[in-house]
Amino acid sequence: MPPHLLFLGGSRADRVRAASTWERSGSFRPASRLVLDAASLPCIRPSGALLPVAEPRLIRIDDLEGAFAFDRTSNLRPIVTQSTYLLQKWIDVLGESDRIVTTADRDQLTHNAPEAFVGRGPWRFFELMEISTTALDSRSGPPEHSRRPESTEDTEQFESLTARQPPDPSLLSVVELLRKASDSRERNDAAGAQQALSQALQLAPDWEAVHYEAGKFWLACDDTERARDAFQRAADLMPTFSAAFSNLGATLGELDQPEAAIAAFSQALLHDPESFTILNNIGVVNREMGRLDESERALLRVTAIAPAFVFGHYNLGHTRFLRGDYAGALRAYEEGQRRDPEKNRRQGCRLALARFASGDLDGAERDLWKFADQAPQDEREDLLLEAHEIAQALMRTHPSLASMQRFIDRITAELTR
Repeated sequence: MPPHLLFLGGSRADRVRAASTWERSGSFRPASRLVLDAASLPCIRPSGALLPVAEPRLIRIDDLEGAFAFDRTSNLRPIVTQSTYLLQKWIDVLGESDRIVTTADRDQLTHNAPEAFVGRGPWRFFELMEISTTALDSRSGPPEHSRRPESTEDTEQFESLTARQPPDPSLLSVVELLRKASDSRERNDAAGAQQALSQALQLAPDWEAVHYEAGKFWLACDDTERARDAFQRAADLMPTFSAAFSNLGATLGELDQPEAAIAAFSQALLHDPESFTILNNIGVVNREMGRLDESERALLRVTAIAPAFVFGHYNLGHTRFLRGDYAGALRAYEEGQRRDPEKNRRQGCRLALARFASGDLDGAERDLWKFADQAPQDEREDLLLEAHEIAQALMRTHPSLASMQRFIDRITAELTR
């Protein structure tokens, strides 16, 4: 059973009351309880020294959505405001019997941290408690014999004796610098972003969040080697930092180090097993290495976890095509096109080639020219060159396709006119 709890539903007062009732009915003592202010969470670095001595310990956070707030006008947000990072940091320092008990507004949490509702990263360790179903009826509630009556006096004493952790003043300026760096990147102010990150690194050289943001900056600058080093440092400082390993894998792939990239992606997946983006990367890199079975396994999980992610279907189609499973490739490409609102032209042309390989000449011609003729001239020529090369290779290896020569002849005529 997941050890941590998130109370949703009702009004704020309803959620707080339900969470407090659950706590008081358990074996947690005031001396074992630490209260965190959600809005201050990005400015607190968890450590064993912050935790109460008495066990089992309980971390209480109300209005959790406030920890992940961000500027809605910006496409960028620093890692310190992202839920999978912040919650993982606290889970890393807790023992098996310790609990995190939180409350949140569902609508706000859906906006600020939608990953909460699909079990991404540390969220897989949380049970979502709808208070309308009565929290104390949950299977994860404390045993009936351990519950004790609630009273106003009990509540006041419980709250007054509880430790509350304030934000770390030394981190306030660092977090502000990380926000400034993100804002500068959004405005394409590379100098401003680099200056803010340099100051943050001077103030907190051992904080993985700062190195992670530096890695994102160097990626945006196309300095892949510096990005790799920054993500590696972040991963070294926090071995459960899935996003750092995921970005490390991407940079290693760019640097033509596929084995190292797979190792990094695998470590990322270990701490975020429901991440379709990590699985997609594993599928693509394995395909590039010729490991088609491993590629297909990863991509099948992508399409199962995130069926709306159209490139999961396209990548699965590509892998199956290379395996010679043309019927399977055709199904995957068709599903990708069915779900793709933009009807990607290159993938549409590859769908045509899957039809060609499957012996459907009319369907192959229909799709190829439909998608190729929509493209600008330079792109159209590139699409036709790829189709010509692949169709010729298929014809050489599959003599049974000889009757479909007109498919190639029409492309040749179009390219040479």
